Amino acid sequence: MTKPPLTLCLAAPRGFCAGVDRAIRIVEMALEKWGAPVYVRHEIVHNKYVVDDLRARGAVFVEELDDCPDDRPVIFSAHGVPKSVPREAARREMLFVDATCPLVSKVHIEAGRHHEAGLQIVMIGHAGHPETVGTMGQLPPGEVLLVETPEDVTTLTVRDPARLAYVTQTTLSVDDTAGIVAALRARFPAITGPHKEDICYATTNRQAAVKAMAARVEAMLVVGAPNSSNSRRLVEVGARAGCSYAQLVQRAADIDWRALRGAASIGVTAGASAPEVLVNEVIDAFRARYDVTIEEIETARENVEFKVPRALRA
Repeated sequence: MTKPPLTLCLAAPRGFCAGVDRAIRIVEMALEKWGAPVYVRHEIVHNKYVVDDLRARGAVFVEELDDCPDDRPVIFSAHGVPKSVPREAARREMLFVDATCPLVSKVHIEAGRHHEAGLQIVMIGHAGHPETVGTMGQLPPGEVLLVETPEDVTTLTVRDPARLAYVTQTTLSVDDTAGIVAALRARFPAITGPHKEDICYATTNRQAAVKAMAARVEAMLVVGAPNSSNSRRLVEVGARAGCSYAQLVQRAADIDWRALRGAASIGVTAGASAPEVLVNEVIDAFRARYDVTIEEIETARENVEFKVPRALRA
């Protein structure tokens, strides 16, 4: 049988960002330097394929420091951790390496400076997300207040409306965050914002690529994990930008082929923690069913690279 024609649009940029690439390299280099097992507090990045691959090489993923022995290295995930975690690791004289993304660390430093200046912090983020937990955990209880929606701003109780600053999770929807910031500024005109946008370059670039692609495709697949904030935001951005069908898939096996039946153009992108091998797997699955023409929609080029900690370079 003749395969039906299909235009597969690939968003660029997509997939791994510099912070994710750095975090994975940290685990790989730690295994090379110290041998297995190396413990990792929380998933190093939110992607099952990546985590399973590192686990097969000797990484042991745990949720809390209590689950780690004192005599093996432990790595803190790219999402960041509360200050209490490295403090406890130091007390136990553990060998630990912090794989927190430098752009998340920038937010931590920012929050600390505002606190030193006597400001109470409002954090725009998702409750329970490791990055939000880590950022809020940089300061004493009550010093960081969490808002998730513009409606949360209306009920926010602050210490002094004239002494406020806000920070954000780095993986949020750019448009949603703008709405929350507008609500904060309307209610608290004196609130201080970040010197430079907290939402990271990779999140912003991937969302812009999805917006550019959405008008040109009938359906869109985002390769990423269900617990990946930036991947889920890409699905939402695609739907809001006019794509009638936008779906998150972890692997090619998750594709709902019935939902795509009849589509002549489909967009594919990947969250910042999804490796390109999974995108290629999806492309191969389409090629098995369609006569595929690949079209890349590029909106930015990225050349960011972050160094690994000195302990691993030595």
